Amino acid sequence: MMAVHAHPDDESSKGAATMAKYVSEGVDVLVATCTGGERGSILNPKLQGDPYIEEHIHEVRAKEMAEARDILGVKQEWLGYVDSGLPEGDPLPPLPEGCFALVDVEEAAGTLVKLIREFKPHVITTYDENGGYPHPDHIMTHKISMVAFEAAGDPERYPEAGEPWQPQKLYYNQGFNRQRTQALHDALIERGMESPYGEWLERWDSIGRDRDLTTFVPCGDFFEIRDKALIAHATQIDPDGGWFRVPLDIQREIWPTEEYELAKSLVSTSLPEDDLFAGIRNN
Repeated sequence: MMAVHAHPDDESSKGAATMAKYVSEGVDVLVATCTGGERGSILNPKLQGDPYIEEHIHEVRAKEMAEARDILGVKQEWLGYVDSGLPEGDPLPPLPEGCFALVDVEEAAGTLVKLIREFKPHVITTYDENGGYPHPDHIMTHKISMVAFEAAGDPERYPEAGEPWQPQKLYYNQGFNRQRTQALHDALIERGMESPYGEWLERWDSIGRDRDLTTFVPCGDFFEIRDKALIAHATQIDPDGGWFRVPLDIQREIWPTEEYELAKSLVSTSLPEDDLFAGIRNN
């Protein structure tokens, strides 16, 4: 299994419990990280203003990624592109020269094809066409993943990238979905607890995040590992922040799965699924 992500920390906030579950079952899991996260903001208020971190953000985020990788038990490779940053303002400023989002799609897809042919995954996970949210690096990650999925098995494309290998299934991460958010929100309110999801749900229709959920992977036993991996990205995650306000026992009781949208499949499968390898393991 290969999980293609834009930045270090994305692997721990999107599908991390799924990966830990499959690792525990003996599945070989590789995270392909497209950029080094060089232009990411320091989001943890406890670390903001630290001059060393600000000056050495690339090295700091690489060290965080190594720690998260070890917690999850996955392998990890860098594609070597430079973070595009998240442009803000109206109108939006131009993207910085040389950044990932401005690289030729075919060129960047070739880098991913080489990694696919070396690792030989049966399943790939990535982002939908909106990037999960419209960060230019997430959208670019989607674009190169789609090209690479089709090209990796074609001997006439990227012949310099190694022997062809055709992955069998490609999924979009859809862990941030209305069904899960509503269920957890309702559970907290029913228990007389404060919910961090009220404003999200109020704004949901304007955000336009509803997608077709096809695959629900039971992985509640690995939520604690997921959270530890996420906390390892200390510059990006406040351990006292909203990510961790829903107690794990409530999460496991109310919504013990991570969700995906099956985008491409070369094997027969029945929806909904509870396994990313449905149609592969039994073939």
